[in-house]
Amino acid sequence: MQLQTPIYIIEEARLRRNLALIKDVADRSGVEIILAFKAYALWRTFPIFREYITHTTASSLNEARLAFEEFGSPAHTYTLGYTEQSFPEFLKYSGHITFNSLRQFRKFYPMAKASGREVSCGIRVNPEYSEIETELYNPCAPGSRFGILADELPDSLPEGIDGFHCHNHCESSAESLVRSLEKLEMKFGRWFPQLKWLNLGGGHLMTRKDYNVELLVSTLQGLRQRYPWLKIVLEPGSAFGWQTGPLVASVVDVVENHGIRTAIMNASFTCHMPDCLEMPYMPEVRGARVVEKDISDAEAGGFVYRIGGDSCLSGDFLGSWVFDHELQIGEHLYFEDMNHYTTVKTTMFNGIHHPSIALQRENGELQMLRVYDYADYRGRMD
Repeated sequence: MQLQTPIYIIEEARLRRNLALIKDVADRSGVEIILAFKAYALWRTFPIFREYITHTTASSLNEARLAFEEFGSPAHTYTLGYTEQSFPEFLKYSGHITFNSLRQFRKFYPMAKASGREVSCGIRVNPEYSEIETELYNPCAPGSRFGILADELPDSLPEGIDGFHCHNHCESSAESLVRSLEKLEMKFGRWFPQLKWLNLGGGHLMTRKDYNVELLVSTLQGLRQRYPWLKIVLEPGSAFGWQTGPLVASVVDVVENHGIRTAIMNASFTCHMPDCLEMPYMPEVRGARVVEKDISDAEAGGFVYRIGGDSCLSGDFLGSWVFDHELQIGEHLYFEDMNHYTTVKTTMFNGIHHPSIALQRENGELQMLRVYDYADYRGRMD
């Protein structure tokens, strides 16, 4: 079939490779690894996921409902602020509920207890330690709104707190986890005998090529040996969708200003790849290499282009990439590794619709999962 751009392509073979590795880590270490929807929520691929994992994690009511209705199991739910209106719905869709503060726990735990549902409650703790360098993504930065500090907890935990939830990683290494656990156990270990489970959050990028998987497994095995009564949970998101396929766009024009040549594509960084502007980081473009600044073709040894999106945001561009040929109108640009976070963070700013979504099956067939149009932008009219 002719490829209609823009489009996200999820490659089933690569997705299964990630899932198999994650399941192997879980099996060998004796922990449970669950999918975080905030990084990957393509529910049409859940039948594949269910072959490898059994649960997911939610951070909103919609995500909790998606877990219950589309993944087929109650969610491990955490959100900063439950309300009297929303909490009964969270109870309906959740098997675990984590609270961000003792005030929230005291307010809503009685409701959970009285519901008669089998919901295990926990509290998020803040170890005040993280190796995340980008402040935008650091949940342990000074003044963070996430979690309870150790000096705020009583010696004896309130009735109903079964577990601690901790999140302080972002695309991090196994070595970072080792150091984080040292800090976590030092600050919060004295409460572990009162708990049933410990959720180590996300950011464990175990499917990255250079990740030390064996260190991760041995570290988790050691943690379980020290606290054999604790169920250990990890909830990565990026690790599941890591390197599973590209966002494909097309060149629609090439413009030049003050010697800077920009290829205009029919996709947008601000709408479809917001992390590239937030982080910022330069995505890999197939068949091109990144250079640090706008330089001449002769200096680069090829043809230098910025790539610009099709929104009216002035900053909707990145650069520079060097290609071995002049870009042609209609040529496809493949932005690699775009199936984690990018798909869930797309917007319709400027009325620009989302890219289509397709699953490339292991036999090479391209199965269209979703195509967006004006009705998606306009919204449903009841």
